[in-house]
Amino acid sequence: MMGDQENEGNALVVIWTSQDPEVAENMVFMYTKNARARGWWDDVRLVIWGPSANLAASSPELQKKIRGLADAGVEILACKACADNYGVAHVLEDLGISVMYMGEPLTQYLKAGLHVITF
Repeated sequence: MMGDQENEGNALVVIWTSQDPEVAENMVFMYTKNARARGWWDDVRLVIWGPSANLAASSPELQKKIRGLADAGVEILACKACADNYGVAHVLEDLGISVMYMGEPLTQYLKAGLHVITF
């Protein structure tokens, strides 16, 4: 977890909300994977939130890429409220994604000064 004080300045949280698969493949996944694999950031966390939860659960192609992100060292989380609203929490959990309520963790990331970007 990104609570290590000395790494907070080098931690990135990417909030993925878009339901557009092109945004996922050509920005979100590409950047998060390279950011971790190339050491641009010490900690990289991808948060699946909103419509992206439904997209991730319904696309085997994107699921394969999400597994690749995890293999590259990206920590992947999903908003439980959103996943429940779409009825896909179990699908995301089966992919090895940590599904949890994200309001409080996001607030903590922001208050701690972590770098947060949204797509």
